[in-house]
Amino acid sequence: MIDETLKVTIFGEEKMVAAGTTFEELAKEYQSQFKYPIVVAKEKGVYRELSEQIQGDSEIKFFDFSNPEGNRIYLNGLIYLLIYSIKELYGRKTKVFVRYTIDKGLYIELSKSITREMIKEIKTKMLEVIDQDISIQPKNVSRLEAIDYFEKLGDTDKSSMLVYNTNSYITLYKLGNMYDFYFSKMPTSTGVLSHFNIEYLNENGFILMYPDRYSNCEVLKYQHHPQRFEIYEEYHDWIELMHINSASDLNKIVSSGDIGNLIRLDETIQANKLLNIAKDIYEHKDRIKIVLIAGPSSSGKTTTSIKLTKYLTSFGLNPVPIAMDDYFISRSKTPKNPDGTYNYECLEAINTELLNENIDKLLNGEEIIAPVYNFMTGEPEYTNKMVLGKNDILIVEGIHGLNPEILKNIPRSRKYKIYISPMTAINIDNHNRISTSDNRLLRRIVRDNRTRGHKVEKTLEEWGSVRRGEETYIFPYQDEANVTFNSALVYELGILKTYAEPLLYSVDPKSEYYDDAKRLINMLKTFLPMPSEDIPDDSLLREFIGGSCFKVS
Repeated sequence: MIDETLKVTIFGEEKMVAAGTTFEELAKEYQSQFKYPIVVAKEKGVYRELSEQIQGDSEIKFFDFSNPEGNRIYLNGLIYLLIYSIKELYGRKTKVFVRYTIDKGLYIELSKSITREMIKEIKTKMLEVIDQDISIQPKNVSRLEAIDYFEKLGDTDKSSMLVYNTNSYITLYKLGNMYDFYFSKMPTSTGVLSHFNIEYLNENGFILMYPDRYSNCEVLKYQHHPQRFEIYEEYHDWIELMHINSASDLNKIVSSGDIGNLIRLDETIQANKLLNIAKDIYEHKDRIKIVLIAGPSSSGKTTTSIKLTKYLTSFGLNPVPIAMDDYFISRSKTPKNPDGTYNYECLEAINTELLNENIDKLLNGEEIIAPVYNFMTGEPEYTNKMVLGKNDILIVEGIHGLNPEILKNIPRSRKYKIYISPMTAINIDNHNRISTSDNRLLRRIVRDNRTRGHKVEKTLEEWGSVRRGEETYIFPYQDEANVTFNSALVYELGILKTYAEPLLYSVDPKSEYYDDAKRLINMLKTFLPMPSEDIPDDSLLREFIGGSCFKVS
């Protein structure tokens, strides 16, 4: 006998609902308790689209876009709304390319030149579609049927991507009379998508701004970062030259057996970029005495620092490394997070006064006894005697390397700041991007398991705190850098799939991190696995998968 009523628990209170009730119907009763529109539910530890029916007696939680998964769903809804509005205005043949994240927004290009007037038209159309509150409906179709649909539309990047998808059935989303494919759940209608802005950048592209979870969910005004933007564009131009714009393009190379050549080419280009940085430092060696290196987690800072050191040595300089972590204050004095854990990422955890004093003395030719932080005891130990020679140059690595408060007494001309991050340019298809954050997370999952024995859940548990630290202590200072080094490798996701996918499958369906693991699995499904034997032992990627000729673990 099928139950006609279900018992659910919401905010600690039990409630009886009719069988067949959707999460959306129930969410309306609780919307007043949320600041922003509810976009997703969680039942038995699993995120559910609001259009789904409640499955049985269970505890249910609702989330708006201040929640990480809710924010991701909201952004995908905005992307779909944007694409739908553009095609309604300029015709179905107008292509939309979702490129990459930059300054809390998405850089978007069209298959036609863009004017400021067009941006006004697009925004007006989006607001009109929001007012119409058009439903966004999921529909399960056979993969072959979906391929045929996109081929008839001339949407070859979608049809090519689905060729490498092994699922018999996939979910498309219908908005008006348009279907599209996304790797995330969706809001149930356009009516909830009113928090956004779009800003003209140039005739080639514009910025879609969305609520930033790290800034009280505000839609911020776009701040252009020329250096970062140029690096993205430079790398995108290169992969376009190589005809590798999407996952399916990379898969074609893998299936042809020619991936070794791409690996060697990609590694050579990245090495040349770093060599050029070393040359720039050498050419100004008379004034530059300190190189500061910073970047978010899993950017490959360790390998990059080692290789940069070797390049500088080959020019006759003598790089002397200083780890900013050695200047941690005593653990008993370290600031704490709200949950009581030590906050090693804040600037106040560093003895900046001693760091400034030590480096001042070194630059004046004096000997110092630098600290070495003992992570077991939580105390600095003063055992490292240092003095700088004529050709010595300090290499300082740490998350605060770009912060102007670090070594503020030393003239800017004597410092050379490097920002490192994998600026992922390859996407799944034109509408589904791969975020730099996800790229770094996959690297970290593989490295944490290999070097520390961490299970995936442990890495995922720590990731939220890591990201908050980056948003607070690293990203605001990226424009302080003299140069930005892109540590992304165009082939790496196929390699990371080989190592990360089995680990992700180990996450128990009952785990609170199961949805995160499943999302990453679905993303990796679009890439063919690659063998790693062609990756050189000095590759930055070896820092994560193992086999590096450097001491990086």
